[in-house]
Amino acid sequence: MKTESLSLKAYTEIRKKILTHQLAANTRLKEDAWAKKLEVSRMAVREALTRLLGERLLVMGEKGGYFVITFTEADIRQTREIREILELGAIRLAIKKLSKATIGMLEKICDDYTDMVKSGYFAGAWEADIKFHEALMESSGNKKLLEVYSLSHIPLFHHKLGESRVYINDYEQTDKEHRQLVKALKNKNLALAEQSLIKHFERGEAYVLDMQL
Repeated sequence: MKTESLSLKAYTEIRKKILTHQLAANTRLKEDAWAKKLEVSRMAVREALTRLLGERLLVMGEKGGYFVITFTEADIRQTREIREILELGAIRLAIKKLSKATIGMLEKICDDYTDMVKSGYFAGAWEADIKFHEALMESSGNKKLLEVYSLSHIPLFHHKLGESRVYINDYEQTDKEHRQLVKALKNKNLALAEQSLIKHFERGEAYVLDMQL
């Protein structure tokens, strides 16, 4: 397999673990350990970590090394603001041209989220949560907007697991908000879709800030 493909494999796997909180803040990522774990070269891992550093999902330690980023209260608020702006823009572009297939895909992601939580597969539920918001962005049909979103896609609103990693505290509310947003889009009700998304992010911000205390 070419180095580029191996680097992409490492990038995809490590990014997913960061976004789903399987890697906690301040966790150091060692090239040799990840190369062995993913069965790729250290060079491939280094390229992946450099890319994640550029996306600000990792930071460099004072004495070197890559560490999962820790967010301040200001980071949390500012990220909520930028994601709100980007996703509101996406649904405004998408709402007039949403196909039945796209609505069906969003509904299926909601169902997957529900099923994964019921089965206790919480990491999978988080991935479905991330996938839901990425699908909203993709529905805009604007590649440039999607690129900007990808660079700012910090998992502040894909809610944190408790130390036991056994449950998602606000699962029912998240599920309800996702489905309300899909229903609004399906009915071409932009005002309700915008309202639903804003409330979803505001609650997400409050939840994460509470977890920080």
